[in-house]
Amino acid sequence: MSSSKNSDDATGPAAVPSTAVRPDNQGAAEKATRTTLKYVDDRFGSASFLKRSMDKVFPDHWSFMLGEICLYSFVILLLSGVYLTLFFHASQQNVIYDGTYQPLRGVQMTDAYASTLHISFDVRGGLLMRQIHHWAALLFVTSIVVHMFRVFFTGAFRKPRTINWHIGTILLILGILEGFAGYSLPDDLLSGTGLRIAYSVAESIPVVGTYLCYFLFGGNYPGQDIISRLFIIHVLLVPGILLALISAHMMILWHQKHTDFPGPGKTEDNVIGTKFYPGFFLKTNGFLFMVFGMVTALAAFAQINPVWLYGPYNAGQVSAGSQPDWYILFLEGSLRMIPNWETHIFHHTISWNIFIPGVILPGIMFNLIALYPAIESWVTKDTGYHNLLDRPRDKPVRTALGVMSLTFYMVLVAAGSNDIIASTFHWSLQATTWVFRVMLIALPPIAFKLTKRFCLGLQHHDEALLHHGVESGIIRRLPSGAYVEDDIPLPPAKAAVLAKQIGYDPHHGHNGHAEITANGHGANGSGAKGHVDEAAEGIKRPVAIAAKVQSKLAAFWDEPRETVPDTQPHPED
Repeated sequence: MSSSKNSDDATGPAAVPSTAVRPDNQGAAEKATRTTLKYVDDRFGSASFLKRSMDKVFPDHWSFMLGEICLYSFVILLLSGVYLTLFFHASQQNVIYDGTYQPLRGVQMTDAYASTLHISFDVRGGLLMRQIHHWAALLFVTSIVVHMFRVFFTGAFRKPRTINWHIGTILLILGILEGFAGYSLPDDLLSGTGLRIAYSVAESIPVVGTYLCYFLFGGNYPGQDIISRLFIIHVLLVPGILLALISAHMMILWHQKHTDFPGPGKTEDNVIGTKFYPGFFLKTNGFLFMVFGMVTALAAFAQINPVWLYGPYNAGQVSAGSQPDWYILFLEGSLRMIPNWETHIFHHTISWNIFIPGVILPGIMFNLIALYPAIESWVTKDTGYHNLLDRPRDKPVRTALGVMSLTFYMVLVAAGSNDIIASTFHWSLQATTWVFRVMLIALPPIAFKLTKRFCLGLQHHDEALLHHGVESGIIRRLPSGAYVEDDIPLPPAKAAVLAKQIGYDPHHGHNGHAEITANGHGANGSGAKGHVDEAAEGIKRPVAIAAKVQSKLAAFWDEPRETVPDTQPHPED
């Protein structure tokens, strides 16, 4: 009704300029619009859907923008990729370069590399568009990783959002594959070195490795088909799958309730925040332009992948200090750290030093990522629906496992630059490699133990704040001669938020303290209804090995929350 009123006001005599459309023409246009919308609504029922969509509520928290960065960087990739496709030649045919870049004029190179130089130096805005595309690709994969960490540490992967977690895992794998295919297309010396490593990794797969390489490369390395096939994979196959998965991810997100952090008035059955239109719609569009502007600024002022400095690829050359993009660097590090292990069986050589770090290790890592929701659900017997998120400190074991995994990954990333580190600090390359091997084994468990301890300490701190308040700095002497510091209770609003976050239950407790559940703000959803205590009844049943494993893991997973003793001295009467 308000929009109609505003429309009527805008068409009043005082508001109509001399060039305005006459009322009869405007009425005809409005009538035609209403007729068209009614025609569409009668066939699709879109009016009710649009109304529900406009009223959908999105919670206000900065961490939710991580997924938006991923979406908007993908949009930038599509737009810039279409532009670059118009000028790139996916051909390994040898040509003599005769372009603008003088140092390489007269040099023999593939048509793919020559067209990349042409885009960089001869196409108007070509170099800027190349760098926008590359920076957006880095941002796309980075935002996926950071977003998945946010989902992991807050427990947003739990039922009913497990499918979206699996979609995110596939998006991560495809994003890495898409990035690798993209920076391999120019056929410069750096990207060619990466392709040679990929060829060796594929060839190390027992039995099928050789056939797989012949199929992909069209013969012995470097072959004549890999660039054209990577081009189809990069511009058609993987982007189509990515677009479909992102669409499915968004539709599932739209259909389900949005997750939110615990707080006053927030339950598993409601969402408190901003409506999609107009508040969230305006904010998210503004954020789109911010992301686009930041990527463009990076492309304009931060050089990335200067292929003209590397020269055309030559199978007999390797550039010093070759490093892939960061999301491939963990594979580079794992390949560099494994000793030279080989096995000769029936006149066949199995290169374990390539097969284990290049195929088995990534397979284990990505399968653990995909299966973690099912593992945690099985261990904790958590089958409930969760719309409220966990704070990382409230799930110390899960948080510690995440930090341990991140530490393992970061050691691999750092090991991918072992030659540069050794050269920079004048260390022995062999000694540097051995240091990384030791760190890969020793640092993850240390990170797990420290993170778990930090989480328990933060829980203890939260309970102390809720029970005793904050320190006032005022020291008071009791009649008994003891000295105590007065505490200031938290403000009611802050205390209510903290109580909701840590599972404050005002109806139960002892010693003046509220009861706080071991699992933070909510139960695990499994409940104990109908449970019979067989041990109390003297019933002994055989326990399967899986049940024993689950029981031990459950005891390890459910770290009990440390209680805060009431040690505050009381004044004597």
